Amino acid sequence: MARKAIFITGGGSGIGRAVARHFAGQGWFVGIADVNAQGVDETAALLPDGASSRHIMDVRDRDQWKAALDDFARASGGRLDVLFNNAGIGSGGQFIDMAPAEADRLIAINFGGVVNGVYMALPLLKATPGSTILNTGSASGFYGVAGLAVYSATKFAVRGLTEALEIEFAKHDIKVRSLMPGFIDTPLLDQVSADSNEPARNRLSASGFEIVPVERVAEAAWSAVHGTQVHTTVGKMAKRLARLARWFPGLIAKQSKKVDGLGAVSAH
Repeated sequence: MARKAIFITGGGSGIGRAVARHFAGQGWFVGIADVNAQGVDETAALLPDGASSRHIMDVRDRDQWKAALDDFARASGGRLDVLFNNAGIGSGGQFIDMAPAEADRLIAINFGGVVNGVYMALPLLKATPGSTILNTGSASGFYGVAGLAVYSATKFAVRGLTEALEIEFAKHDIKVRSLMPGFIDTPLLDQVSADSNEPARNRLSASGFEIVPVERVAEAAWSAVHGTQVHTTVGKMAKRLARLARWFPGLIAKQSKKVDGLGAVSAH
């Protein structure tokens, strides 16, 4: 039997790269997909020889999805044990200042890309017993985040899709899971926002926010695929936000008003 296989969008950096390394380390075959060809090559170079395939694609384009998955299936022996819908962008700022075109791009990549992935990967997933769809959500999918309104909305959508498809796809022997991380230690946190000369990493640390190493997200992805929970939170902040959103949503609203502006940094 062919070794287990995972197809990762956004595999050229950050969470995608860390998950690729983790699963390859467990003997899995990894399909690395990204719009950034250099990033794909850099991730592949970190994996064992013969453990990966490379796919340059835009998750907004279903024709590119089909071509990539066809190539992946030939390389994986027809298996797709895990589809990891991870590609995403993290544009933020006040809603009133965001150009409609940028909002469209956020929605198309962060949510539309996930929907496209599910549609296009279903034949392979159904043909692989016990397969899993793993979607990268965010702690901002538990409660709307000021300064990240559209981004947050896309992660709510990913969360809702995950929960619905977990029920619908049970009859096809396909599990559907999500990762819900807080702020992750990626180069995104080194960016300087428009209203500050200080990197987001410094502002978050000064405000007491936890920054989670990307390796912990990879470990959480492994646990999510092999566990029973629909949503896997990553980091203390995400766990706390999940509890507060369920039991004390009003408290989150009060706290959010105090840190409005920090929301311009996404967790993904």
